[in-house]
Amino acid sequence: MNVLTVNPGSGSLRMHLVRTEDEKILDSTSVSSVDCLPPVSVVAHRLVHGGPDLIHPARVTPAVRAKIAEARSLAPEHVPKTEALLDQLTELLPSATHVVCPDTAFHHTLPSVAQTYPLPARWRSQWDLRRYGFHGWSFSWATRRAAELLHRSPRELNLLIAHLSGGCSVCAVSHGRSVDTSMGFTPLEGAMMTKRSGSVDPGMLLWLLREGKLTVSELEDGLYHHSGLLGLSGTSDDTRDLVRDGSVEARFALAVFEHRIRRELAAAATSLPRIDALVFTGDIGWDQPETAEAVADGLGVLGIAGGLSRTRERDSVISPPGAEVPVLSLRSREELELARASVDVAR
Repeated sequence: MNVLTVNPGSGSLRMHLVRTEDEKILDSTSVSSVDCLPPVSVVAHRLVHGGPDLIHPARVTPAVRAKIAEARSLAPEHVPKTEALLDQLTELLPSATHVVCPDTAFHHTLPSVAQTYPLPARWRSQWDLRRYGFHGWSFSWATRRAAELLHRSPRELNLLIAHLSGGCSVCAVSHGRSVDTSMGFTPLEGAMMTKRSGSVDPGMLLWLLREGKLTVSELEDGLYHHSGLLGLSGTSDDTRDLVRDGSVEARFALAVFEHRIRRELAAAATSLPRIDALVFTGDIGWDQPETAEAVADGLGVLGIAGGLSRTRERDSVISPPGAEVPVLSLRSREELELARASVDVAR
C-alpha cells in the first residue's frame, strides 16, 4: 500500500511516499508534484496538536475537522498549516483515505502526576490545561528503532530520548510508553530550541506585559521566532553555522543550548526506574556530533559518559563498548511511523 505522509513543521514541509509492505521511501515530493505520483491509497497528515479530544490517529471527517479547528489556537505556528494542506490534498487526492495523526497521541499515556499543572482546579477543568507533549511520532520511531539496535523488546526498555531539531524536546519512555516529556500545553515549553525560548520564568513574562514593555503579539513573536540559538548568538539558529563560527557569542549560545538539554534530560530521568539507553534523534541529534558529545559528557550523574563516535552514516550505538549507559544516534523517520499508524486506521 502506498501512503503519502505530510509532515509540516513550523518552518518546513516534508512529504514522502511510503510503500508500507517494506517501509521503503518511493519518493520525496511536494504538493505541486502530487499529480505525478504512483497511486496513493492513504494520506497521513501529521497534526502537531490534537487538543483534548484527538488522542489517536483518525480518519478525516467533518467532526474531526471541527476538532482540528478547535486546536488551532494551541499551536498557531503549526495547526493552520495542517488545515491548509488538508484542503489542498483532499482536493488533489479525493479517492485516497485521509488520516490525521496527532503528535500528542504518543503522550496520552502520561501519568497524572506528569500531566498535571499545579493550577486552580477551575482553570484546569474549564480549559483542559495540562501537559500534552509533542514530537510523538519521532519518539515512537526512536523507541522502536532503539529496541531493534539493542536487540530487546520496547516493552523491556527505559529510554531517555532527545529530539533535537528546529523544535526540541525530551521524553522518558518506560516499557514503550511516554511517562514524562518536556513540552507541555504548547510546543513552547521545555528545552531551548533554535528560535524558540523554551521554558522561562512566567513571572518575567507577566512583568514584561504588566509594565508595558511588550505587547502580547510582540511577546509571542519574540518567544517563537527570535529566541533560542538565534536570540543568543545574534547570527544563526543553525548549530552547524555556530560550530563553524566559533565566536564567543556562538560558543556561548551552544553552551546554553547544551546545558538546557542536559537539564531537561536529567529531569525526565526521575520518571524512570533505570536508564537503559540515551537516544539522540532529530536533525541536530542525528547530525551534530559536537552537541551529542557535550550533552552526554555532562550527564555523568546519570551514569552517561562522552567519548562518542562521530560517525553518523547509519543508526547506531555511538558510545564506547562497555559503556554503563549506551548512547544511540538515530535518524528521525517520522514518515515511517505516520505511514504505519495511518494504515492501521484506514484498514
